[in-house]
Amino acid sequence: MRPSDLAREHGISPQAVRNYERDGFIPPAERTRSGYRIYTEAHAAALRAYLSLIPAYGYSASGRIMKALHNDELDEALAIIDQGHSQLLRDRETLDAVRKAIDHLTAGSDATPDQPSDPGPRTVGDDRPTVGGHRRTTGEASRTIGELAHQLRVTPATLRKWEGAGILVPVRDPATGYRVFGASDVRDAELAHLLRRGGYPLEQIATVVQQIRTAGGTDTLAGALDDWQRKLTARGLAMLSSATRLSHCLSGQQVSTPPVGAQPVGAQQVR
Repeated sequence: MRPSDLAREHGISPQAVRNYERDGFIPPAERTRSGYRIYTEAHAAALRAYLSLIPAYGYSASGRIMKALHNDELDEALAIIDQGHSQLLRDRETLDAVRKAIDHLTAGSDATPDQPSDPGPRTVGDDRPTVGGHRRTTGEASRTIGELAHQLRVTPATLRKWEGAGILVPVRDPATGYRVFGASDVRDAELAHLLRRGGYPLEQIATVVQQIRTAGGTDTLAGALDDWQRKLTARGLAMLSSATRLSHCLSGQQVSTPPVGAQPVGAQQVR
């Protein structure tokens, strides 16, 4: 088979096939006496395996798997595959944790508070001092670390710990260097406080907050989580498909390569 014969099946260019051979993703081709490449079914199987690995494990890991196989390092190839499955499992567990945390958040927001409501953040017009001695702009709502800690009935040290975990990202007042917590920071802190009461560890809370911060809210996050679920499912199915292709490739490696210049059965020499 010619490079174009292998390429046509996958909608890629003949040069891509030659590049894959150069990079070690498919076995080296035998050459005729005149220097033409001879690709066989073993090469076609290796190319199918490599391309099926990409949606399952990514380009880098897929290339390392194929090179390990061609270097007779089967255990190394299997270790890379195991790492991919382990990562998929961790991703599934993270997704499950985020879903449970969001369900907890929703349930908590529907509950009737058993504590007096907070008087709300200070804004322009308050007769109390403003942050850093500077008055706020109209509509702005922010808190110092002490004010936020008082609102949540936690210590400032707890808020600093949440900041260190990536849950809170307050800005600094340019005049004093003190932390200033805006409306989104207050939301994230309230979420963290709710989830901590529910027993969630800081690393899971940080994941939830980051998702909400990126998606813009729990409603949008629900759609993002569904999309995440679909991607994980697609990766899992790709792993199943690639396992079959990889098995065929390994079986083909047991077939002896025809001598240089010979015409493989069912194949054509490159002209």
